[in-house]
Amino acid sequence: MGSFETVTFEILDSVAWITLNRPRVLNAYNIQMRDDLYEALTAVSWDREVRAVVISGAGDRAFCAGADLTEFGTAPSQRIARQVRWERDVWGLLMDLPIPTIAAMHGYVFGSGLEIALCCDIRIATSNAVFGLPETSLGFIPAAGATQTFPRVVGIGPALWMLLTAERIDARRALSMGIISEIAPEGGLMDRCQALVKGFPVSGGAGLASAKAAMRRGLDLPLGEGLKVESGLARKLLRVRNR
Repeated sequence: MGSFETVTFEILDSVAWITLNRPRVLNAYNIQMRDDLYEALTAVSWDREVRAVVISGAGDRAFCAGADLTEFGTAPSQRIARQVRWERDVWGLLMDLPIPTIAAMHGYVFGSGLEIALCCDIRIATSNAVFGLPETSLGFIPAAGATQTFPRVVGIGPALWMLLTAERIDARRALSMGIISEIAPEGGLMDRCQALVKGFPVSGGAGLASAKAAMRRGLDLPLGEGLKVESGLARKLLRVRNR
């Protein structure tokens, strides 16, 4: 198990289990959590035996209630803050993982918490989960990718509605909007994630990675260019299989 101040990190049966671990403050995302997540995800990216990642939140009240507002304005300078952000790009690292990533959510999923989930491939929540992007109500905008990832997940209309109204929605509304993939049975969130991970083809790592790469790379390309990306990756897989 990895030793971090704000997250727990454990690899069991080739699955990386990462838990946001600041339950007293609803797992609020702070600078230390950014650094800890970066280290944990880097370890995952180097470990070729890991075939999936599950990110959850500690305690019974929240997955992550957003950024830790007590740290606003504490960076030495905007220049240093930007430099550190790019050197420790947690969001890019998470999205670039070639293996399946799952966000297992309960309770409050606000701000940075929702942004973490939007970077994952699959999002599962409990029936008590509540989602929101409150930044605009505070005079800010989401700064961890939601203005870009959210419309790509649910479409520009629903994304703008959430961003501009800053309203909270429940799990059923989130499911209907496509924010989450499914609502887990009562008390069965982690069991559902475990079952889902077991359903991924053990021998299909290269295929899963290529499918993810095709979708990620082709998403913002014209259809013809996206199909070329898909075709190229498919040919590469065939060459490897035929060696």
